[in-house]
Amino acid sequence: MTEVVNMPTLRSDAAVRDGASSEYLTFRLGEEEYAIDILKVQEIRGYDAVTGIAHAPAFIKGVINLRGLIVPVVDLRIKFGVGLVEYTPFTVTIILNLGGRIVGMVVDAVSDVMALAHADVLPAPEFSSRLDTRYIHGLATYDDRMLIVVDIEKLMLAPEMALSDEGTSAGERP
Repeated sequence: MTEVVNMPTLRSDAAVRDGASSEYLTFRLGEEEYAIDILKVQEIRGYDAVTGIAHAPAFIKGVINLRGLIVPVVDLRIKFGVGLVEYTPFTVTIILNLGGRIVGMVVDAVSDVMALAHADVLPAPEFSSRLDTRYIHGLATYDDRMLIVVDIEKLMLAPEMALSDEGTSAGERP
């Protein structure tokens, strides 16, 4: 059976007492560490096989049945083009609640829950138009670790993700 971790047990009470602006869940993809707003996280589950969907983009692994709800699952390593995809005992699925839309996100491992002041998140540097940084909220340094802070809702609900009908006209498939 898949191990489920409900987010309230992960929250850092010390971070809240320190008056930090926001809490983030950090996770690894390859050698990089990313952070997302913890308020978007519903739960963390061990990685289980998914049911594939025909003609879906490669980064959409398929769907899972989450207590009677069919949830699409995205593999961020494939989406971000981060090396060879390998599923290990540390691989997890983060279940996100994005404005009522439930989506699963496969990552290499969950690292930590941490508080960051808004001032600690610096804007991402400017790159050429060929490098898509519209989903990067910023970069933060924490204990000698560089974190890429991702606007996960903006990423997952983008039209190219094909997870939502937002941004498409009536009758048009995403």
